[in-house]
Amino acid sequence: MTRNSGVPGYKPSTLTRIKGVLRRVVGRGRRLAISKRIPKDGAETRVRPENVVWIFGSGRTGSTWLAAMMGEIEGQTVWREPLVGALFGNLYYVRAEHRIDKRGEHFILGGAYKDTWMGPMREMVLGGAAARFPELTRGGYLVVKEPNGSIGAPLLMEAMPESRMVLLIRDPRDVVASSMDARREGSWLHERRNTDSRKRESLPDKNPNVYVKTRAKTYLQHAGNAKRAYDAHRGYKTVVRYEDLRADTLATMKRLYAELGIPVDEEGLIRA
Repeated sequence: MTRNSGVPGYKPSTLTRIKGVLRRVVGRGRRLAISKRIPKDGAETRVRPENVVWIFGSGRTGSTWLAAMMGEIEGQTVWREPLVGALFGNLYYVRAEHRIDKRGEHFILGGAYKDTWMGPMREMVLGGAAARFPELTRGGYLVVKEPNGSIGAPLLMEAMPESRMVLLIRDPRDVVASSMDARREGSWLHERRNTDSRKRESLPDKNPNVYVKTRAKTYLQHAGNAKRAYDAHRGYKTVVRYEDLRADTLATMKRLYAELGIPVDEEGLIRA
């Protein structure tokens, strides 16, 4: 729809009409391409839930490094930050926090109606994974790097009890320090988020105390919910400390795979 299309007697120019046709053609092409990748109903078109490995915890805990190493192992693929945990977790634990009784009749994620939304949440993950990584429907492990979606970890692990979980933790003081360094003026993250059209002031430089309090609260919320999910999970799981990963990477990775019950070639692990 053009800016003046609602004005009586308005006639779009030829160029405007051509642009409109092109937009519609491109839009249809995109929808068709996406639809071809969306798996149809049937178990053979889904990633097996027991082959999904979640990495929960918090940002700035080494999750990018850990996921990169796991992604180099044959038969393993990394799904980087789908943020499905943030989608459901922020709604359930933040936006609806004031609803002490989450069994309310009208709340879309109400406890009394859990059967109506746990299944769709599960299918969103498995179907979304299969659409993006169709080769995994024939086997292989999917490592989901989800530190910034860790607030929703209890919901996701309840929806997918067969899946495996890594609880990745780091000294919270170092988490905050790393986050501050990344966002200071001139740092890599600050530069990436600042463009000619959008300038952001560095909060760690402007008011470090406020930033530390905010970041500490986020860490407690994300790591706390990840710990809740870990404690409740009855399947394969492991705790990995960033400090152990740095001190003895190979030994820590061997323990990780042993506790997750995933066979791995030692030579491949050494190379990774």
